Amino acid sequence: MKQILIVFISTFIITSIYAQETLDCEQYSVFNKSSRPDLGIVIYSNDAETVWNALRLATYSQSQGDSVVIFLLAKGLDGFQTKNPDFDLDRMKDVFFENGGQTIACGTCAKQRKTDEIGMCTIASMADLYAIIKKSKKTITF
Repeated sequence: MKQILIVFISTFIITSIYAQETLDCEQYSVFNKSSRPDLGIVIYSNDAETVWNALRLATYSQSQGDSVVIFLLAKGLDGFQTKNPDFDLDRMKDVFFENGGQTIACGTCAKQRKTDEIGMCTIASMADLYAIIKKSKKTITF
């Protein structure tokens, strides 16, 4: 029983350390915790068509009067920056931002990609992703 408890506590501590690993840019939260977006979108794909469809949904939702926030996670950071002649992501991003959309990028994911800037994104933390999921009326992933 003692060994099981020691293993459990050790696992909990190690998991907590990695889950709470912070970068300089992650020591603050950029997502307004008092806001309640109508739609939270998490983009995890680097496929241009998938990102394009996520942005199409985001801009359509905005046209219906909804507030939308996008969180870029892992490969989603790459996908958001993809250039593809078949899918005009830059135009879709411009419309999204012009309509008041906010895009937040995972700071740890940006660090792994050796970048601290993802065009028109704020670098943030898992705490922000958690808040988006918790506060948004609906959350969808692409």
